[in-house]
Formats: sequence, C-alpha cells, structure tokens
Amino acid sequence: MLPIDAAAHSSRWRRRHPCEKAVLGLGLTVTAVCLPPWPGAVLVAAATVAILLGPAGVAARQLWRAFRIPLGFCVTGAVPLLFAVGGPDGMVAFAPDGPGDAARLLLRTSAASLGVLLFAFTTPVSDVLPRLVRAGVPPAVVDVALVMYRISFLLLDAVANIRQAQAARLGHASRAAAWRSLAGLGATAFVRAFDRAGRLQAGLAGRGYDGTLRVLVPRATVSRPFLAMVAALLSGIVALTLVLERCLP
Repeated sequence: MLPIDAAAHSSRWRRRHPCEKAVLGLGLTVTAVCLPPWPGAVLVAAATVAILLGPAGVAARQLWRAFRIPLGFCVTGAVPLLFAVGGPDGMVAFAPDGPGDAARLLLRTSAASLGVLLFAFTTPVSDVLPRLVRAGVPPAVVDVALVMYRISFLLLDAVANIRQAQAARLGHASRAAAWRSLAGLGATAFVRAFDRAGRLQAGLAGRGYDGTLRVLVPRATVSRPFLAMVAALLSGIVALTLVLERCLP
C-alpha cells in the first residue's frame, strides 16, 4: 500500500462522508484557481496546510513526501514562462514579465495541488468508488476501477520483491547488469499481471459473479455543520483576498 493510501485509511476524518471532504478539497482547489495568485493562492495554501497538519492529522513528513512530486510538475510548468522564443532579443531570451508570470503560475498550481492532496490524504479510494454508482457512473466502470485499484497493490508488492531479489543477486552491480535487471523486471511483472488477472477471473467465476461486485461501504452521513464551516472558510478566504488585494501593492 502506498503511503498516501495508508494515511487515508488511518486519517482522523476516515469516517466522514466523502462528499464533505470532496466539497472541502474541491472548493479549495477551485478557489486557488479562480482567485488572484497573490494573495489568494497564498491564503488557500496556508489554510490547506493548516487543515492537513491540524484537524486532518497528517504528519508533516508525509505531506512533504507526497507534495514534492506535484510541486516538481508545477516548477516544470513555470520555468518555460521565464523565456521568450523569437523576437528582437534573439532566438531564446528572458521574457520581460517572465519571473512574475512564473511566480503567479507556481503559486496557483501549488495551492490547487494541496487542495487535491487534502482529499487524497483523508479519503481512501475504496470509499469513493462504490459510491460513484449512486452518482450515475455505470457499475461496470466502477467494478473495473475497483479491481484495478486492488490489483495494483499486489503488482507493486511483486515488483518490490523482484527488485529486492535482483539486488541480492548483484543485479545492480553495473550499468549493464542494471539494464538487464530492468528488462527482466518488466517481463516478469507483465507475466505476473496476466497471471493475477486470470486467477482473479477464475475466482470471481467460482463465486457466481453476475456482473456486479458487492462490497461493504462504511455508513456515513453528510454533516451539515461541517459543510457550513467549509462554506464559511471559503467565503472568508475570498473576502480576505479581496481586502488584501486592495491594501497590498
């Protein structure tokens, strides 16, 4: 199991309805995208981090390890804005407004990524997928997603075991050996994936599979006070952004 999935299953908000956490995470993400990067995105990022480290109970180290990957994509997307292609200054030159545009994009995308991580750190996928049927998603699509989600952890565990066995046999002692080990890892994982899928199909057929996977979903009710606090938080961020935008340069 991935660290973010383990954190979601042990989260303090594990028993809350996914709709509540979706409204909070999606609301913060949309607010970060719609509001001005300064100071809107900064306020959204600060509020999201405070919620994650406070009420949600996410460890700071776990948050950083999960956030550094989307942060890398944010930085990668912001760097090209620093340069201008063509023009009187040459084929490639620094854009006059490049640093400001890059900073605004980085602030906005980073804050939006934190909103998505808030939902991911507090809501296991196994709690969301079965409820999608009530939202109108075809049951067959939900079943395939559930099977792929569960089998992915088995394949990741198998890949980790194969890499450990290769390292024990000096499979990474040189560059050539590392490439051979990588090729063997891909081939073995491919074969094991088909083997897992075949055994899963045989197991479902032996249990009378009729086209629908029936799973137990933890019962949860939507809390109106929680939604009211979310609305107050988002409204406060918007109001504070408008005030600070007028006061700050």
